[in-house]
Amino acid sequence: MTQGARMSPARRTVLGAAALTTAAAAVSAAGTATAAAAPGGPATGKGAEAARGGAHRGLPVPTVIAHRGASGYRPEHTLGSYQLALDMGAHVIEQDLVPTRDGHLVCRHENDITGTTDVADHPEFASRRTTKTVDGTAITGWFTEDFTLAELKTLRAKERIPGTRRNNTLYDGRWTVPSFEEVLRWAEQEGRRRGRPVWLHVETKHPTYFRKLGLGLEERLAKLLRRYGRHRADSPTFLQSFEPTSVQRMARLVDTPRVVLLWTPDDRPYDFVDAGDPRTVADLVTPRGLDWIASYAQGIGPLLDLVIPKGSDGRLGEPTTLVRDAHARGLVLHPYTLRNENSFLPADFRRGTDPNAYGDVFGAYRAYFATGIDGIFTDHPDTALLAAADHRAR
Repeated sequence: MTQGARMSPARRTVLGAAALTTAAAAVSAAGTATAAAAPGGPATGKGAEAARGGAHRGLPVPTVIAHRGASGYRPEHTLGSYQLALDMGAHVIEQDLVPTRDGHLVCRHENDITGTTDVADHPEFASRRTTKTVDGTAITGWFTEDFTLAELKTLRAKERIPGTRRNNTLYDGRWTVPSFEEVLRWAEQEGRRRGRPVWLHVETKHPTYFRKLGLGLEERLAKLLRRYGRHRADSPTFLQSFEPTSVQRMARLVDTPRVVLLWTPDDRPYDFVDAGDPRTVADLVTPRGLDWIASYAQGIGPLLDLVIPKGSDGRLGEPTTLVRDAHARGLVLHPYTLRNENSFLPADFRRGTDPNAYGDVFGAYRAYFATGIDGIFTDHPDTALLAAADHRAR
């Protein structure tokens, strides 16, 4: 087994932090109880207890992670989306980071801002529309690395999927693109106001691509984390990336808890592609692969299909052993992403024929929570919080 994969006292407390609230501490204690055994379900004994009760101390289980904020109700990655998620009671708020030309980190899911801002309506930036190859894919649009922070601040954010979330377009133009430092200041202020830390889940986007442009993300992120006191092992922050080498780099810079994101089984992380590493996600979710991840990270963020695969009919099948295998190595699991709309749900939880209507998302939550996952990314934090409370009450 890779050195460091076995659970040590330090690893058991690496995610420890002050409880979100007295009530949150109570539900955290309730949530650490081992769920009913099921095929591929939660591990039992010391491995599961360490993963769910020790390494995840300070957060309720299941943890509700607001995916790009409350993006089911507001344009994603805006201060409005983050604030609504926090007001709803989300336990953790997610940010995705990309750089500007002058080296600032801003919150966008992609560096292509064509669909999430009004940049196309700005004639002064028309000439900056271009085609780039990002992680092997050609994309035409406008990109954050071609703008200074001051220029980006002249743009306004808008809903990314207006056809699905027409109500969200009401808020188009209301907020700017936030810098990550703005978010850190916001979290600091909200933490003081609420008397508890505001937890963040921070992703480095396309780190290999940006490092080759001279815009390395990790050093810039680490500098901000140190400035705002989120560089310690007990910081109310998770760092995440789809590129394992980015997570490893962050491990050398700060002690903040780290999560490796995992997509489909046949996917090769782009840093692996760039380095000629033949491994795929299927290799990383094996016991040997999880041993390797546990040597430098404290958790994984798998696609929900890696927890419960779907059949050819789009319905949920039997759970895999991923939860049990990860917990046995002290890794927490924060899979992604559950949304309320039919179009995003497994076929067995869709209701009616309107793809944009809400389906039986509570049924879907029950199925995923029953596997023993520690948390879940969601666009609708209020729904997830109700589902999590239902699960803890069982």
